[in-house]
Amino acid sequence: MTTTIAQALNRALDDALAADDRVIVMGEDVGRTGGVFRITDGLRDRHGGDRVVDTPVAESGIAGVGFGMAVAGMRPVIEMQFMGFSYPAFDQIINHVARIRNRSRHRFSAPMVIRIPYGGGIGAAEHHSESAEAIYVHTPGLKVVAPSRPSDAYGLMRSAIDDPDPVVVLEPIRLYRAVKEELADEPEFVNIGIASVENEGRDLSLISYGAMMKECREAVKRLTDDGISTELIDLRTLTPLDTEAVLSSVRKTSRAVLVSEAPRTAGFMSEVSALISERAIFSLSAPVRRVTGWDTVFPLKRSEHLYLPSTDRIVAAARSTVEESV
Repeated sequence: MTTTIAQALNRALDDALAADDRVIVMGEDVGRTGGVFRITDGLRDRHGGDRVVDTPVAESGIAGVGFGMAVAGMRPVIEMQFMGFSYPAFDQIINHVARIRNRSRHRFSAPMVIRIPYGGGIGAAEHHSESAEAIYVHTPGLKVVAPSRPSDAYGLMRSAIDDPDPVVVLEPIRLYRAVKEELADEPEFVNIGIASVENEGRDLSLISYGAMMKECREAVKRLTDDGISTELIDLRTLTPLDTEAVLSSVRKTSRAVLVSEAPRTAGFMSEVSALISERAIFSLSAPVRRVTGWDTVFPLKRSEHLYLPSTDRIVAAARSTVEESV
């Protein structure tokens, strides 16, 4: 059946609720409304109001309650609704959720999922279009995944719910219904920490994740028409990062372009660039290039196209990288 990312996530949550009584879905409007993006649509009707729970508008409280449930043995899946709304929950997530295993010397853990719709391109207001994934990646104790296609959205969500530690699931808002594929009758789980090589190539490694994969896939088609053989890697997991997939690709192609829509300075792709520089520098034929958002507050609707990395920017960076040699 042809499925969108939104439908795949809904199915993953539905299946998890049916398979394990410990699973509970919590968040603002996730119950009666079915979520602001309808990701939880119908789940309350099928599983009841005690399993799919509408909460007050209090992200710190949502994270704190979820943390308590997780430590007590449940498997809460909490929603932050938008990336910018997750900031009030930093205290709970960074100081408690991520630290409990270390703090308790492994006597306790927090097996919970923190769902965070993220990214721009939907014409939303301030705090609705941000990409602050680097903060979560920088926090020891958290795993962070970012699917870009329905099969990965389903598989990573199921693996995240089953994981013994907290997992942040970054859901690319503008891809919810923009990417479709056939989903198996019994979809497979996707292992956390394993990247996907979507297209093999010899001239250039194009590396991205989540929301920007759509533009990267379009860029590969254009680069192929130009005679540039491009290896496209969807990281899928930001932490733990599949370092071997990144390094083996760059060692083969000798060039890398890294794409994300987060602000440039100290963004996640800065870490990937550092990894390549430290462990594959002698394989490089050109400097590593990053195509990112700008170091500004995310703009409102009429200026979004100036902020978000476009296919044109990615293609231009790739061409320059292939043409350049060191």
